[in-house]
Amino acid sequence: MTSSHWGAFEVDVRDGRIVGTRPFSEDPCPSAIPEILPKAVHHPTRVARPSVRRGWLENRDKTGRGSDTYVELPWDEALDIAAAEIARVRETHGNEAIFGGSYGWGSAGRFHHAQSQVHRFLNATGGYVASFGSYSTGCAQAIMPHVFGVPFLNLNYEHQDGWHTIAAHTETLVMFGGVNPKNSQVSMGGVTRHETAGWFETFASKGMRCINIGPQRSDAPDGCEWVPLRPGSDTALMLALAYVLEAENLTDQDFVARCTTGFDRFRPYLMGETDGTSKSPDWAAPLCGVDPETIRSLARRMAATRTLITVAWSLQRAEHGEQPFWMSAVLAAMLGQIGLPGGGVGYGYGAIGGVGKSFKGLTGVTFSQGQNPVQKVIPVARVGDMLRHPGQAYAFNGRRETYPDIRLVYWAGGNPFHHHQDLNALHDAWQRPETIIVNEPWWTATAKRADIVFPATTPYEREDIGRSNLDDYLFYMPQLISPVGEARDDYVIFAGLAERLGVGATFTEGRGADEWLRLLYDEYRQKTQQQGVDVPDFETLKDQNWVRLPIHKDGPNRTLFAPFREDPEASPLPTPSGKIEIFSEVIDSFGYDDCPGHPVWLPPSEWLGTATHRAPLHLVSPQPGDKLHSQLESALADEEGARPETIVIHPVDAGQRKIKTGDLVRVFNDRGACRARALVSIDISQGVVALPTGAWFGDPGGNIDMDGNPNVLTRDVGTSSLGQGCSAHTALVDIAPL
Repeated sequence: MTSSHWGAFEVDVRDGRIVGTRPFSEDPCPSAIPEILPKAVHHPTRVARPSVRRGWLENRDKTGRGSDTYVELPWDEALDIAAAEIARVRETHGNEAIFGGSYGWGSAGRFHHAQSQVHRFLNATGGYVASFGSYSTGCAQAIMPHVFGVPFLNLNYEHQDGWHTIAAHTETLVMFGGVNPKNSQVSMGGVTRHETAGWFETFASKGMRCINIGPQRSDAPDGCEWVPLRPGSDTALMLALAYVLEAENLTDQDFVARCTTGFDRFRPYLMGETDGTSKSPDWAAPLCGVDPETIRSLARRMAATRTLITVAWSLQRAEHGEQPFWMSAVLAAMLGQIGLPGGGVGYGYGAIGGVGKSFKGLTGVTFSQGQNPVQKVIPVARVGDMLRHPGQAYAFNGRRETYPDIRLVYWAGGNPFHHHQDLNALHDAWQRPETIIVNEPWWTATAKRADIVFPATTPYEREDIGRSNLDDYLFYMPQLISPVGEARDDYVIFAGLAERLGVGATFTEGRGADEWLRLLYDEYRQKTQQQGVDVPDFETLKDQNWVRLPIHKDGPNRTLFAPFREDPEASPLPTPSGKIEIFSEVIDSFGYDDCPGHPVWLPPSEWLGTATHRAPLHLVSPQPGDKLHSQLESALADEEGARPETIVIHPVDAGQRKIKTGDLVRVFNDRGACRARALVSIDISQGVVALPTGAWFGDPGGNIDMDGNPNVLTRDVGTSSLGQGCSAHTALVDIAPL
């Protein structure tokens, strides 16, 4: 038995190879993702030996990334070359010329966590340029602390109602962007019991009204009502709902007065007193595609029943993504239900399997990354701009910064050529650093664009501890097979480099991986005991394989907002005002036209409101259902008919283009083109197409991406000057038969 991002499962090993997997018996709805694992772990795309790009090795040529061949070298020689290059860049340009790229999920294995490993190594060598936030939530991580005063992920994981509370109290569940059980297959650090779909069955049996607002019916479980919505228009609809509350005297004025600040600055905009445009249902209807009476009826129901507004993470992955997240909080405040069980607002339900679960918080098993002496930090989604424009000034969350001049990129954990936008432009930017080093199990698009590639083990080739703060299971993860090829653990790779750079003792502290694992576990065990939870000693856990911790909260949880609601003066929020900030003096002081002092309607540059004959369709790019991001893609792509990826299109749009289900199509705009296989469906809004992410990026430039990666089509622009998150869902395209 072992654990993973997508859950726990049993593994069958024969003759040193993984040959099969079986679901964990305690998982009520196990994911099918592990079924592809045997093929993926032993796939020919595994990096077999340390490899150096020929053009870089022979003359330090930067231009062949993505098209050059590789020379396999012995480990010692490859480590010598990499260490010498890191030393050269440090000595010549300083540590601010090194970017530590490790945008990746927290692995189920807590010691062999690539991000912790690479950051600890780089910190030991003098530091690196780091990144803020994630592609999933970077925009929200910037805006929501201004609104509620707490880090956004803490809000998601610690201060929202759990499923039990929702089931017991919520009467109307209004889901902007849906709640998709497909996405909840996975979770940072692992999710052992997949429960999201089961909770919606419970909601249905209790008669809860669940309303999915978004462009796809499939973004919520069967049985939910669907209100089709134009992508990018959620803020307009929220404003119209708020307008009805205020115009019909349904606003909870007492809550607004006691628990919020700035409503007096926001209301004139809402009612049209400042700009001459009231944000009424009649104003919103042509923008969002929802008829005015539906908006009025929904607003009245939300005011008359215990209502929970949920907002999918996907809404903030768009231009002006700050606005729907902020406006949802304002709408919930006007309803006056924040702090009531089953009411208010919540974010990210269904985005990962851990959101909605309620546990007693425990200290995690953590391998210290050390301290980074370099203070330079960029928003994670601005890596392309950083490489393209060293020295250029940019705004971010009230600060004025300049992009560093990056000469060396070290990436371990994650595949930027999966999650970044406008991959053809990123490919060009990727040619600029002097050196790129990657630790990677497979020959991904990122590995194929590196100068030095070290073969890394997968979690099944090493010993570890599986533990997530969003889960109540603790796993001993045994080494199931020997490393494939000449793969080594990240720890061993970095220990070898650190020794060559004279900081071996700083990185390893004289310990091997097995010694670290036992030390970290013993520290974890001591801390959990101090918190009143007993966990077995290491050897007992090793014998048992797993244990369920007694930290699950089955009853209604008391959120951060309950005591605040009861007495805002005695239990203030950690905002400047101590209250929910409908108007933020801090944000207003930044002077950003694209994110002013209160929520506003700001149309994206690309959406159906700006569609043209060259690009008439709005592209959304949801997460795949058959894997996590692009992981395991090499094996999936081998399956007959699996690639190119499937694009969903409405019958009217398909008919206009003479496209049928199963047809191969070309999806294109001025940024690029990819192949896809059409699926004609009435479960998507007319004018919208959906192409999942996860297909590995292929050839750069003007060539068509053959497997269907939507990020050859998306825009590499920040959400706003405040958040600078990714804008993956702001893209117009067209489709034609192939």
